[in-house]
Amino acid sequence: MTFDERLTNVSVIGAAGKMGSGISLLLAQEMAKQKLKPESKNVPYRLNLIDVNDVALDGLQAYLKAQLVKAGEKTTVLLRDLYKDREDLVENYDVIAEFVDDAMSLFRLGTDLSMAKNSHVIFEAVVEDKDIKVDLLKKLDQLTGKDTIYFTNTSSIPIHVLNKEANLGGRIIGFHFYNPPAVQKLAELIAADQTKPELKEMSLELAKRLRKTIVPSNDIAGFIGNGHFLRDGLYAIREAKKLAGEYTLPGAIYVMNKLSQDLLVRPMGIFQLIDYVGVDVYQCISETVSGYIKGENLKDDLLDKMVQKKVLGGQRADGSQKDGFLKYEKGRLSGVYDLDKGEYKMFDPSGWSGEIDKKLGKYPEGTFPWRNLLMDPKKDEKLTIYFKNLNASNTLGAKLAKAYLKNSKEIGEFLVKSGVAKSSQDVNNVLLNGFYHLYGPINDYV
Repeated sequence: MTFDERLTNVSVIGAAGKMGSGISLLLAQEMAKQKLKPESKNVPYRLNLIDVNDVALDGLQAYLKAQLVKAGEKTTVLLRDLYKDREDLVENYDVIAEFVDDAMSLFRLGTDLSMAKNSHVIFEAVVEDKDIKVDLLKKLDQLTGKDTIYFTNTSSIPIHVLNKEANLGGRIIGFHFYNPPAVQKLAELIAADQTKPELKEMSLELAKRLRKTIVPSNDIAGFIGNGHFLRDGLYAIREAKKLAGEYTLPGAIYVMNKLSQDLLVRPMGIFQLIDYVGVDVYQCISETVSGYIKGENLKDDLLDKMVQKKVLGGQRADGSQKDGFLKYEKGRLSGVYDLDKGEYKMFDPSGWSGEIDKKLGKYPEGTFPWRNLLMDPKKDEKLTIYFKNLNASNTLGAKLAKAYLKNSKEIGEFLVKSGVAKSSQDVNNVLLNGFYHLYGPINDYV
């Protein structure tokens, strides 16, 4: 069966979730374009969007319609070509409206797993729990034909484990979209030794059609992205604990978050990033990877305590950030959670947080916010000058930042040495494209 033939009937499981909704949107756009080709005139297309949450499916439908309108507005030239035989579609808004209707006609939304029974391709985007995924895959494989292929969005569970325990015979591959899938250009591709060669080829074709940059990762728990992120975050947590005696734990978290954003020139601080992903999700990644990688401490009780307190971070349905390690007011950081008191310690520039800023010291010459350098054609030149000045600085902030940068590099090198990544470039590409860093962790800055 060709890839185009497979795209006539596709299912997304977990379609109403944060990742599933973005995957559904990408597939809807591609399948609608395939459906509009002359050779597909009489071919039925189905995109089955399945989720356990009925209410969330209603929200998914509204989300997809709104996003399809935006996508249509950005691709009017392509759409006009696809509808060139439709003389009744005169204005651009007519073409866009027709495209949205055609795309929406693909959808079959529901909570019944049996909707997937005729699917040739299934995308799995459910909770990051091995037992849940295996149980789901087993049920799906009993419903579908033995030539159905599976793309799993797991970010940490080894593919060979899912393949073996669900008895899929190599018909599953890891296609780890980054959040949000509709925007992020990166996808990690993880094939097990048993993965069928034709599935690898189809994965690359899918990536090309969805305009994704593929970075291959070897089938080791956590892969490249979470392999680095997990260890990077644990470093920050453990450093914060060391600093807590002098600054209190909320103060130390403030320190590590601030320097990882400002002095490492990242889009957000490390604790803000953990909040964005979700403290509970990050803890789940920690638990999962720890179960497969021995001899390395990849857990921390601070995560357990935050989850026990139900201080979880993550995003609301409208995309706004929920409070986690940090408090957010109108999208801005405003405080740090105090575990002992069970409340947020609000920033006080004329008090405790201002005193910490003074102790961190003056920033090196050439310091720029991440956003200012993102599109700067002289970005690399400016970063080189900045890090030279950082290395020459002996402030507390500079010392902590240099140690953090060194550890980040060691994590990247470990991922290559331990066989997770095939090369330093692959590690750097994941952090550059998946985490929007301005430079890869394996560099000559420190």
